Amino acid sequence: MIRAALFDMDGTLVANTPYHLRAFAIFCERYGVTDWETKLASVFGMGNDDILGLIMPDAVREKGVEALADEKEAIYREIYAPDIRPVEGLARLLGRLTQAGIRCAVGSSGCRRNVDFVLEHCAIESYFDARISGDSVSRCKPDPEIYLTAAAALGVAPAECVIFEDAPAGFEAARRAGAGRIIALATTLSREELAREKGIDRIIGTYDDLDDLAALLA
Repeated sequence: MIRAALFDMDGTLVANTPYHLRAFAIFCERYGVTDWETKLASVFGMGNDDILGLIMPDAVREKGVEALADEKEAIYREIYAPDIRPVEGLARLLGRLTQAGIRCAVGSSGCRRNVDFVLEHCAIESYFDARISGDSVSRCKPDPEIYLTAAAALGVAPAECVIFEDAPAGFEAARRAGAGRIIALATTLSREELAREKGIDRIIGTYDDLDDLAALLA
């Protein structure tokens, strides 16, 4: 029986991958990094420690991850703010979950400022009882700590949670956490790519595809 819903953020609450890519392009140009795109593809969904350590190790040694992450995420928020909107059907699903007594939490490898930015700008803050971000845990996805912490914050077992994700690191984190159900959104990867992932219960394009709430929560 599903008692709670845990949502990744990037690519799950918002289809923001193009804006993160634009932010990385601007950011990496500042530091003269030219080979970032191929490297980024292998760490999508992970925390900034892993991403920046792979993409620009020299800059990390010089300036530190925290300063670089703050700089990059500030670029992202600036360019995304005029266009931000939730994935289609998200607000309707959140309303239905609330009416059904299902508590919700965000479980994101992103920083807390980005989580707050998304929830506030999409006007969905009131639906979430907990916000777990990458800077509030010791290990980001694919480690399960984020989802284990989110489930604990809601007072439920991971097996009682449906987890919404879009990236391989997140799917692995959800599986390792022992999620009761995993729903994949085809926002970052294609349906064909998602079909090759293990442990996914359903692939959707938008939240409006979830027309049978009773089946989702059974």
